[in-house]
Amino acid sequence: MDGLDRSRAFLKEVKRLVIKVGTAVVTRADGRLALGRLGALCEQIKDLNTQGYEVIVVSSGAVGLGRQRLKYRRLVNSSFADLQKPQVELDERHVPLLDKIVLWLSMIHCLLDVTSAQLLVTDNDFRDKAFRNQLSETVQSLLALKVIPIFNENDAVSTRRAPYEDSSGIFWDNDSLAALLALELKADLLILLSDVEGLYSGPPSDPKSNLIHTYVKEKHQGGITFGDKSRMGRGGMTAKVKAAVNAAYAGIPVVITSGCAPENIIKVLQGECLGTLFHQDAHLWAPVKECSSREMAVAARESSRRLQAISSHDRRKILLDIADALEANEKLIKTENEADISSLANSIRVLANMEDPIGRILKRTELADGLVLEKTSSPLGVLLIVFESRPDALVQIASLAIRSGNGLLLKGGKEAKRSNAILHKIITDAIPDSVGGKLIGLVTSREEIPDLLKLDDVIDLVIPRGSNKLVSQIKNSTKIPVLGHADGICHVYLDKSANMDMAKRIVVDAKVDYPAACNAMETLLVHKDLSQSEGLSELIVDLQVEGVTLYGGPRASSLLNFPEARSFHHEYNSLACTVEIVDDVYAAIDHIHQHGSAHTDCIIAEDQEVAEVFLHQVDSAAVFHNASTRFCDGARILKGSGQVVDGDKDIVYTHKDLTNES
Repeated sequence: MDGLDRSRAFLKEVKRLVIKVGTAVVTRADGRLALGRLGALCEQIKDLNTQGYEVIVVSSGAVGLGRQRLKYRRLVNSSFADLQKPQVELDERHVPLLDKIVLWLSMIHCLLDVTSAQLLVTDNDFRDKAFRNQLSETVQSLLALKVIPIFNENDAVSTRRAPYEDSSGIFWDNDSLAALLALELKADLLILLSDVEGLYSGPPSDPKSNLIHTYVKEKHQGGITFGDKSRMGRGGMTAKVKAAVNAAYAGIPVVITSGCAPENIIKVLQGECLGTLFHQDAHLWAPVKECSSREMAVAARESSRRLQAISSHDRRKILLDIADALEANEKLIKTENEADISSLANSIRVLANMEDPIGRILKRTELADGLVLEKTSSPLGVLLIVFESRPDALVQIASLAIRSGNGLLLKGGKEAKRSNAILHKIITDAIPDSVGGKLIGLVTSREEIPDLLKLDDVIDLVIPRGSNKLVSQIKNSTKIPVLGHADGICHVYLDKSANMDMAKRIVVDAKVDYPAACNAMETLLVHKDLSQSEGLSELIVDLQVEGVTLYGGPRASSLLNFPEARSFHHEYNSLACTVEIVDDVYAAIDHIHQHGSAHTDCIIAEDQEVAEVFLHQVDSAAVFHNASTRFCDGARILKGSGQVVDGDKDIVYTHKDLTNES
């Protein structure tokens, strides 16, 4: 967004802000004041004051500066003999006295054109309600007069035994003091200035650490490795994060950013994505990937159990609500991916109206008198489905999972990332709270897949839908059962008895409808009696008109003058295919068994005996008669009369049960 974060738009509405200046921001490496840096900060504060902002400053650095100054003076005023004596540790309650004055005077010097007032407080002061009311009224009066209040803890009179480590008080350092003041004084924003850009995932010096732009408590708490605290401060980044979280979840937005870079305060208020933002609504702005792989899988399992517990009518209603939501959000979906989604909505309604697949009695067996064993259909549990591209697949898979009572984790291809995200949101928003939107989790990073594949105690089945490489990698990387097919080398056998008009429609559809699909035709086998026929010549022309590149096996390349294919065992996934001539149906079956992948194979024939031989002897997951291979969706045997998919334009799916025939 050109440096502007949508979640920071509210910053432009800020009027009153508390700015905490950290120790490391105003000191040099030798412990002395960095007057140039301090001057630049004060210039920003002056500008904000002039622009009408109500600025409250919490300054730090007094302890460190005082310690350095007193140690230096003790050193130069000591004899050599004094230096040989054991050194008495300085009482940190006393060292701020000198440099509180020095620091305050330095800020006044930098703020010559602006009136400022120093206010020293202790945590005990805030135990007194009357003090807090008076403090609020005093600050309100100062701000009305364009006076800048500068707060600091009055360490010299603090009653805590170890004020820099004791966190039992109302506040325990200047970061927590700044957070407390932001709440008491009803600030719109708290800015905690540091010597680094913000909160990192690890020590800022580690090149593997990344700046966290928005802190999400559910995601980041406990997962960050903090580096060393600043050389002169009390708590470093740990203290800042603790204070920021407390303030943010009490309703005060917080930004931790560098005070060393020029104009950072101004840029933050302009909405630029600098530093780390803490906000009570941050979890709502976070991207989809906001929980670990295990948390996502466990949530899907819990939601699937709630889904299984509701009635078939209620599951059907969820699907109908999703279909309505898709149509209602058609404009939004098309913004992310220009596509016609009406067919998706219609397919979901068809699925919703199908017979409930859960709880069907598939078989009943009497084991003994009064002892009956029933085999019933039931959900699998949690499915992990990895698919490439094709955002329509997300809708189809999610709908099937809901209808069958299964939890679901989805990982789509990066090419459809935006479409997948919006479709996932629309679908999960339509799932009632009684089930929970976490029924369907969307995995957004490829790096999460290895972690998910280890969760054999939570995920029940992995279904990869994509390339040979994708399926093979997943099969080799998990103990979870995998339902996948590594190759989609599908054949169409054109028998001598084929109706050539039907054959042309089926072959063109099997290759052209979706060339990259796993059920697209990759090899066309032709009976030898058709090799010189007019019908085959017309079919070849039809394929070439559609842009299909044809390669031949040894016989076809010679007879039909095609370039020879490098291998029969090749999945083109494009507008290309291999053609080969065979002697008969038995030769076709042998070819399929030798070079195929046992995915989907089809025969086009009017001779029923030949067709039955093919259907019963081809050892593939799906075998078809007179229908395009593109219909494959798990059927073992499909018998048609010339049907083609053609983008589902000219076919109406009825899904009507028929009686069994002997």
